[in-house]
Amino acid sequence: MSEKPNLFQIWWLAIRPRTLPAAASGVVMGCALAWHDGVFQWLPALAALLIALLLQIGSNVANDVFDFERGADTAERMGPLRVTQAGLLTPAQVKRGLIVIFVFAAMLGLYLAALRGWTVIWIGVAAMISAVAYTGGPFPLGYHGLGDIFVFVFFGIAAVAGTYFVQASFVSDVAWWMSVPIGLIVTAILVVNNLRDLESDRKAGKHTLAVRFGENGAKAEYILCLGIAYLVVPLLILLKMMPLGAMLCWLSLPIAIRTLRVVFTQTGRPLNAALAGTGQTALLFSLFFWIGLLL
Repeated sequence: MSEKPNLFQIWWLAIRPRTLPAAASGVVMGCALAWHDGVFQWLPALAALLIALLLQIGSNVANDVFDFERGADTAERMGPLRVTQAGLLTPAQVKRGLIVIFVFAAMLGLYLAALRGWTVIWIGVAAMISAVAYTGGPFPLGYHGLGDIFVFVFFGIAAVAGTYFVQASFVSDVAWWMSVPIGLIVTAILVVNNLRDLESDRKAGKHTLAVRFGENGAKAEYILCLGIAYLVVPLLILLKMMPLGAMLCWLSLPIAIRTLRVVFTQTGRPLNAALAGTGQTALLFSLFFWIGLLL
């Protein structure tokens, strides 16, 4: 940038809008299943979507400030610009913004809790704590190789099953099952992120799975995540748990394959394209799945 961006542009950088399709994918999947089962409700669905987006934004903002404070963000970083590291916002300003984001998420959560009870509160509180604990607190999950589990649980299981629950007041067997592919594809986004930052994370003492198992281990994890994700739907069709139209989610496979090639042929900053591609894969997987259920 030739000149310092204005405040809106700075916060737009901080929230990292390109990560939001991945956050929406679990909600879209939960809504698709609720629609198919005749329990879809617009207002709870919309609230769930906004909460998912706010939690993703909160996680991005928290990572921005806490990675900076732990020394993981340096001039060598190959990912998108971090506003704290770039000096565009102070750590105190970013933390105040984080509080505002979580307040809005909590307000929407109270609406859902009024509909479905304390279960929603506990899930929301756990999600906010985990968003901060990923890079902050005395035991940052991302620095101990636990980030993959966190992403799978909250962006897969909690997002899909939780979205279904706030509309139906129960969770169907298929909703539990379909939380698996979404959780795995979104986890694959983290795998690419950690693969890109492998060397800088190693220097900063951030022991991600990519650091622990190396470049080949990260690539193997990426293949495993995507492979299992795409096999869940045909398995459920064979078990007669969902209609054949659900296979339409495989229309997202060309983007997944194109992204896979990037993961295996590129290093460093070019992997940012694989991050975006994997996020698009997650959202399109859910959207095509929903369309398939309508056929």
